[in-house]
Formats: sequence, C-alpha cells, structure tokens
Amino acid sequence: MKTTTPATPRAADPGGAAAAGPGKPPAGRRPRVRGRSTQWAAFAFLVPLLAYLLAFYAYPLYRNVDLSLHDYTVRSFVQGGAEFTGLANYRDVVGADAFGTALRNTLVFTFVSIAAQYALGLALAVFFRNNFRLSGLLRGMFLIPWLLPLIVSGSTWAWMLNSDNGIVNAALEAFGIGQVNWLTDPGWALTSVIVANIWLGIPFNLVILYSGLQNIPDELYEAAALDGANAWQQFWRVTLPMLRPVSAITLLLGLVYTLKVVDVIWIMTTGGPGTSSTTLAVWSYREAFGTGLPDFSPAATLGNLLILMALAFGLLYLRLQRRQERS
Repeated sequence: MKTTTPATPRAADPGGAAAAGPGKPPAGRRPRVRGRSTQWAAFAFLVPLLAYLLAFYAYPLYRNVDLSLHDYTVRSFVQGGAEFTGLANYRDVVGADAFGTALRNTLVFTFVSIAAQYALGLALAVFFRNNFRLSGLLRGMFLIPWLLPLIVSGSTWAWMLNSDNGIVNAALEAFGIGQVNWLTDPGWALTSVIVANIWLGIPFNLVILYSGLQNIPDELYEAAALDGANAWQQFWRVTLPMLRPVSAITLLLGLVYTLKVVDVIWIMTTGGPGTSSTTLAVWSYREAFGTGLPDFSPAATLGNLLILMALAFGLLYLRLQRRQERS
C-alpha cells in the first residue's frame, strides 16, 4: 500500500517575492525612486542661472523702476530717503520740449540704421555665398568694424568728418564740392551718426545672414533654374522666403541694440548741436553722467521708456513668429 504524504503548504512570503518573479522588486516593497536624485541634480544646475538672472537682470530692472518713481539726488542715492513721486518723472519727461525731438531722432536713427545694415549685410552675404579665392579674407576684413572698440570707431569717424581737416571734406573739395559741416550743422549731425552706426552694424548682419544662406539647400536653386527662374527671381522666390526666420531675429536684435546706442553718438556729437542728434538713450546718459550734477530719476525714466519700446517690438516678433508657425 502506497502512502502519500500530504503536501505541506508553502510558507507565506510576506514580501511576495515568489509572485514577483525574477528581476522584479518584491510586491510589498516600493521601487527605488531614482527620479528624485535626477531632479535635485537638475535643480543644482539651474541655481547658478537663476542667481545670475536675479543679480544682473531682475534687481537692476527693479532698481531702475524704483529710481523712476522717486526723486533721487546724489545724497539720497547714497544714503536713501528719496521722496516718492509716482509717475511725476514720466510726466515731466514726456512733457519736456526735448522729448518730441529725441523720440523722432530715436525712430529715424533706429529704423534707417537697421534697414541699411540689413540691406547691405544681405547683399554682401549673397555675394560671398558664391565662394571664390579671396572670399574668406574679404569676409574677415569686413569684421574689422565689429572688432574695434567703439571709442576707436567713434573717434575715427569724428576725425574723418571733421569740418576743417577731415578726409571726407578733402575728397569733396577734390571734386569741387564745398565744405560740409558734418558734425556741427544741425541738418547733417544726425545723418553723420547714422552713417557711422550703419558701418558698425554691417558685419553683424553679414555674419548672421551668411550663416542662414549656408542652410539653404542648393537643390532649391537648381530646381528654380530648371523652371526658368533667373538670378533675381531666385533671390525673391527662394532666398528671401528661406531666410525669413533668420531675418526676423536679425532685425529684432539689431533694433534692440540700436535703440540703446550711446557711445558713437556721444563721441561724435554729444547729441548736438543743440538736440539735433539727441536720442532717448543719449538723453538718458546725459542726465545721469553727462553733467556735473547727475539727475538719476529722469535718466532711469528714459531708460524704462526704451525698455518698453524694446519689449513692444519683442512681443510683436513673437506674435509674427507664432502666426508664421501656424501657417
């Protein structure tokens, strides 16, 4: 007679290891959370950036707004206790006689400069796209205005446009044209600083637009040529549409930079004669540092107006970009 041993029940596995299977954590034990350490590492890398933004962007912006809402003198700027004036500084600046002239000069200086810089930079970028023997050397030479310190560039243009012994007037006299007071005539002062600023901004546009042209496939030009498009039609139908994103950011950066140009104008004309070449940025600099008695509150107010103008153009750019992405 065969006896069978009754099966002994398997001991209860409190952790459920048998049911979990090989390679899996026990059912009753929580899996190790590795995401938490990854999050802490990401936060550690983010802290320096946040500290930089707070120290060099958020605090200066807050300080600038605070200056514009109080009546700061040199003493109150150092010791504190400036009187709160609200929007009085903004009313005084906008109501000043020089505000209309400065705003007009700012708009003319900005839009003429960036339009000419973009047009000349694009023309040079298209020219250098067809590589030839000396293209690299010439492109490097076009970067010289960008590499020079602005005080050197401004002083050079001031010497070139000098009424008495400038090289420009000497060339004009060689062709029988009379002397032009480029920097001391109210009718020519703004034009002179615009020309100098255009010369300074062409290399930036050339570099950015040339880089954008390198990303346009040659097959597009070959297909356009097979369809019978000439060089001008290829430029309008291929080059400009493909460069639209690069052109937009180039114009935006050029606009923001040109709005705050001070050094070249200050070196060449100091905003004169009178207010003929005074922009909002030059006016702000003059109020803060250009006189013996700094007036920080109007200077900060003018700076905030420039920030609002740049912010408005930046928001316009973002709106146009979103519309382009949807289309």
